[in-house]
Amino acid sequence: MSAADLLFQSIPSLSRQLHEKKLSPVELAEASLSRLETLGPNYNAVVTLMRDAALDEARAAERELKAGRSRGVLHGIPYGVKDLLATKRAPTTWGAEPYRGQQFDFDATVVERLHEAGAVLVAKLSMVELAGGMGYNQADAAFNGPGLSPWNTKFWSGGSSSGPGASVSAGLVSFAIGSETSGSILTPSSYCGVTGLRPTYGRVSRHGAMALSWTLDKLGPMARSAEDAAIVLAAIAGQDPLDASTVPHPFAWRTPAPAPTRKWRIAVPRGCIEKVQPAVRDNFEAAMKTLAPHFEVTRDVDFPDLPWGPAVGTIVGAEGASAFRDLLESGDVAKLKCPSDHVGGYSSLLVPAVDYLHAMRLRGSMRTAMREFYRKYDAIATPGRATVALPAEGKFEDAYPGVSGGPPVIPAGNLTGLPAIALPSGFGENGLPTSIAFMGPAFSEAMLAQIGIAWQSASDWHTRRPPGTT
Repeated sequence: MSAADLLFQSIPSLSRQLHEKKLSPVELAEASLSRLETLGPNYNAVVTLMRDAALDEARAAERELKAGRSRGVLHGIPYGVKDLLATKRAPTTWGAEPYRGQQFDFDATVVERLHEAGAVLVAKLSMVELAGGMGYNQADAAFNGPGLSPWNTKFWSGGSSSGPGASVSAGLVSFAIGSETSGSILTPSSYCGVTGLRPTYGRVSRHGAMALSWTLDKLGPMARSAEDAAIVLAAIAGQDPLDASTVPHPFAWRTPAPAPTRKWRIAVPRGCIEKVQPAVRDNFEAAMKTLAPHFEVTRDVDFPDLPWGPAVGTIVGAEGASAFRDLLESGDVAKLKCPSDHVGGYSSLLVPAVDYLHAMRLRGSMRTAMREFYRKYDAIATPGRATVALPAEGKFEDAYPGVSGGPPVIPAGNLTGLPAIALPSGFGENGLPTSIAFMGPAFSEAMLAQIGIAWQSASDWHTRRPPGTT
């Protein structure tokens, strides 16, 4: 079996072969490392290939499996992490030139938990510098170049989890860990045609992760399917004494997922498909039609009319300026790749305390509004993004004039800490993927994964392979 045929398989399929000793963890790690090495540069997807560490972990997994000791379904499965997660055996660059040689002497909690589950870390994956904290406005915003879509390398793989999106899409790893502050799991998942699961705020520890916005940052899985994403989330979720923001809400998952006992009540917010690209709209409608047997749909629902965009912008700006104050005051921000990042952070230093505090206070009423909203509905459905992937060259604002109306799953969901899932829904302009997204109330990840499984059982978009990756 070719390396591509291995890496495009589901996690349960690979796990069965590993546990039945039809496949070696070392063989699987070598396949992933080879693809990362040969194909990764095509997408600027890889920062550090962890060959020696990965093979050590794979050999350990092989010994354990041969001895009949199983750590679970992820035992021996290769994965990558966005390069904002601390690792002992590789630099953690945060995608930014000033931190290119940064080395930690510990592993992030998420990395530790995946190690305990037997997964094999093969690479640190690319990201937008500082996770976009300086206000980048173009794709070329990392020291190793712009993340590129495996579906069409003239287009961006999305930010700020650019490397995880491209690497999962191209079958370089079985899954990856990304982060989201305001769209950085859902966006690259949508642009790259993979499944991204943004967890409830506090469900996954951020110990050892670069901080951009302490009250918004989340870590979550990016995978080829909803089932795979749920399996990974089960391994990384749970309270952590090293992260005071974590909550005692572990996430359990079993395969196959239990069948739903009733139809899900789905709301489609008013205006969410009016100013999107035609293919995005058409594919959204086709997905909703396919899922009709599982849904009770209410159209043109009035979504809470609150200042979602301005509030999230104020909070990310103020908290990001605080996180990188030393970088800004030293002037080393001028070493960043994107020209707008040389100056973007300075205005955030000037955000008035009253504006920040007002935005933070608004979040209380926002959470109340969303709790009331979900008394009537189980989830909302929207396009994952209003467009397909943006061009890799030029400024973002010049890419698709006349298209607007980003889905509320990003600003509203991040401000209120709600989970969401992005799922491939077809293709649009220039052969690029489109997606459909669902957002539920706090701690509804199991339901969102079930919705994803229902969709992916009735469609095959998540199984498609980008050109040049087989």
